[in-house]
Amino acid sequence: MNQFQYVRATKAQAAIDVVAKDPNAKFIAGGTNLVDLMKRGVVTPQKLVDINRLPLAKIETTGTGLRLGALALNSTVANDAQVRAQHPLLALALNAGASPQLRNMATVGGNMLQRTRCTYFYDLTMPCNKRQPGSGCGALEGINRMHAIFGASSTCIAVHPSDMSVALVALDATVLVSGPKGDRRIPFGDFHRLPGDTPEKDTNLEAGELITAVELPASPFTKHVHYQKVRERASYAFALVSAAAALDIDGNNTIKAARLALGGVAHKPWRLTAAEQVLVGKPATEESFRQAATVAMQGAKAFKHNEYKLRLAPNTLVQALKTAAAA
Repeated sequence: MNQFQYVRATKAQAAIDVVAKDPNAKFIAGGTNLVDLMKRGVVTPQKLVDINRLPLAKIETTGTGLRLGALALNSTVANDAQVRAQHPLLALALNAGASPQLRNMATVGGNMLQRTRCTYFYDLTMPCNKRQPGSGCGALEGINRMHAIFGASSTCIAVHPSDMSVALVALDATVLVSGPKGDRRIPFGDFHRLPGDTPEKDTNLEAGELITAVELPASPFTKHVHYQKVRERASYAFALVSAAAALDIDGNNTIKAARLALGGVAHKPWRLTAAEQVLVGKPATEESFRQAATVAMQGAKAFKHNEYKLRLAPNTLVQALKTAAAA
């Protein structure tokens, strides 16, 4: 690991000023991903700004919904009574992620900012445009069974690893950030980026911007929800494919509204708005769910080793919908 300076911030603006002025500085909170990347030499910041003392860990009800502080721990959010009552889909997604030990360290903001687990990104001997722009993408012609089937480009086919983010994009969350130019709000669907020609940029954060909170609007999706995660082992494994499903069903078993998203399939959490629209007004049956899954897969493209995802993704979505409807 390279040598670095360590600064402990007590005020948000002071932390922002340090990182904004120094391109080699990074914020650190739980460090569950950043420290691993530093150990492997994937990233080599010269200065770390510890933000754990900032007052950004509160979970509170607002006039329009629920606000999660960026430093709220994943385990705290997953077990919070307000979250479980108002947004049970988020609690399910959080509890599907990582391990209990990591959830006790990882923060909301850090979870959103975690980097891909693509093996070519972590292997310094292999080309990776995300790690070293212009070097190529080893996964394109390499072992790509974990990789994207939506939104990929010729420069990168990596996927975003967060389970929490799949639920947040389905629930129409908003990210609150503060930076050198002041405060702004980013719809969660616009927070992460597709790779395009700049796969090294995971998000639309500007230099020095700090995530302060995530807001969730009031939601009718408090009962018929499920987060389905397909992985290679039961704990501490990233999704091959995951599906977040939330349904608002009336007394006649008719779907009034739906929220759907996939994980493990794209460079960002993949919202399925067209599939949601297909479900509205339909009965909550497997036939309806399979129609929605067919629509959800439009535009999907597989590579040599991940063709299985073209079958796994719609089946995972159907199973998530069936379980949600039966809740």
